[in-house]
Amino acid sequence: MRPMKVFVAGATGRVGRDLVQDLVAAGHQVLAAGRHPEGMAAEGVTPVMFDLHSSAKEMEDAVKGCDAAYFVAGSRGADLLQTDAFGAVKLMQACEAVGVARFVMLSSMFAMQPERWQEEKAIADITDYNIAKFFADEWLANNTDLDYTIVQAAILKEEPGTGKIQVNPSHDLENPIPDVALVLAEVLTRKNTYGKVIMIASGSTPVADALATV
Repeated sequence: MRPMKVFVAGATGRVGRDLVQDLVAAGHQVLAAGRHPEGMAAEGVTPVMFDLHSSAKEMEDAVKGCDAAYFVAGSRGADLLQTDAFGAVKLMQACEAVGVARFVMLSSMFAMQPERWQEEKAIADITDYNIAKFFADEWLANNTDLDYTIVQAAILKEEPGTGKIQVNPSHDLENPIPDVALVLAEVLTRKNTYGKVIMIASGSTPVADALATV
């Protein structure tokens, strides 16, 4: 596997920081993008000032020359339309415009299945967030030609990772944040994950083995 130049939108967030570390550990060069990326500088990591309120055209220069892009940004409910929904779409449009074909999106479990939102107690109170993710996920899957993977995670927990997951669980459960980041890093070069929506939750199968089955 050749090293890749990877753009990470939301690199300073809870998942983003672990993802950047995992990508660098795998030998990739990372552009760590955010509104305040100053503290991200490290070997293999270049901080990039990046505002999801910018236009898609303005985003093009940031992603130009990259091999892949990640969207792991999130406003935690404060700016759902501009950041979680339209910010993601604009990044997709910028990637398509400059030929960045590989795109990996962090999303929420059952985001593309509105009929499940009130069935699952853990996500019943984040309907507005799920609407934003529904919009972004549907746009990526149905309105782009990108080589996408959408990782729909269960409820994020700030606890140590296990390195083990289950894919496509029947109910919304939980994920330690380090495990979500590891899944995101692992799907980057796995062509069997292209064009797939992968739901993940804590489980008993090592990440690499679980992803081999999708």
